[in-house]
Amino acid sequence: MTLFGYFLSCEEHDPDELLRQAELAERAGFEGLWISDHFHPWLDEQGHSPFVWSVIGGLSQRVSIPVTTAVTCPTTRVHPAIIAQAAATSQVMLKGRFRLGVGSGEALNEHILGGPWPPTSVRLEMLEESIEVLRELWSGKMVTHRGRHYTVDTARIYTLPDTPPPIHVSAYGPKSAGLAARVGDGLVTTKPDKDVLDRFREAGGEGKPTLGGFKVCWGPDEDEAVKTVHHRWRNEQIPGEAGQVLQVPRHFAGAAELVTEDTVRQNVACGPDVDRHVQMVKTYVDAGFDEVYINQVGPTSPEFFDFYKNEILPRVRG
Repeated sequence: MTLFGYFLSCEEHDPDELLRQAELAERAGFEGLWISDHFHPWLDEQGHSPFVWSVIGGLSQRVSIPVTTAVTCPTTRVHPAIIAQAAATSQVMLKGRFRLGVGSGEALNEHILGGPWPPTSVRLEMLEESIEVLRELWSGKMVTHRGRHYTVDTARIYTLPDTPPPIHVSAYGPKSAGLAARVGDGLVTTKPDKDVLDRFREAGGEGKPTLGGFKVCWGPDEDEAVKTVHHRWRNEQIPGEAGQVLQVPRHFAGAAELVTEDTVRQNVACGPDVDRHVQMVKTYVDAGFDEVYINQVGPTSPEFFDFYKNEILPRVRG
């Protein structure tokens, strides 16, 4: 049976609002939480980007459902040894309900320390080695690691959970899906791409959980909801690999100038139409995802959660 969760957007909300939404999501019957990990928002209009590990600490005191980062990049902006400590602490505070979603990152967040932005093949190498470092440190032993990309010198994590957090790996193509299958405990993606899921399972991921997430904009007026998505999240409609290589929000704003409201209307469930929202959720269910996470764009009122509690979740579960 598919699990349905709520996707907390750090790019769009401050920490207190994220905690409020998490509580509303749990009361509405969502069974898990995703939370994004960014240094910058994609667009200035989104307006926020709090430090995710502080927010996760708050979540541990406010909700009782699982929390997954979607996703953390443990390669460039933050050394994997530090992510290992942060994730271990999060798993302790969430009493075993934390999952670490990881990916190869975007220049938007990872360029900020001034280093070069590697090509995809190198970033995947770095991601694989970083996962090795994470698991070494979660052993509780004193670790010295001298690899191709990372050095760890006599480091030990003392505050450890009974069980290390699962590592779910982000994938959008065959190479990353193969890596996720080989070294990950599950797969994370934001596209309902059955080919990626098939590749993941064929490469060794059979039986491992697959997690997918997407955005909607519920509201009483469809046109206003479309305008909200276009204003705040038009960057998601930029095709190709621009999302991985552009460095600052104004670059995304420029690239998104050709994205129209009609494109948003076609690709995002906007407004109050129950069938449209159900159809969007079922796109991911029918593709074969084990867990599906939904994010509301714009002001997230209790009415959105009532809408999903009463109209959407019962239908997609049925």
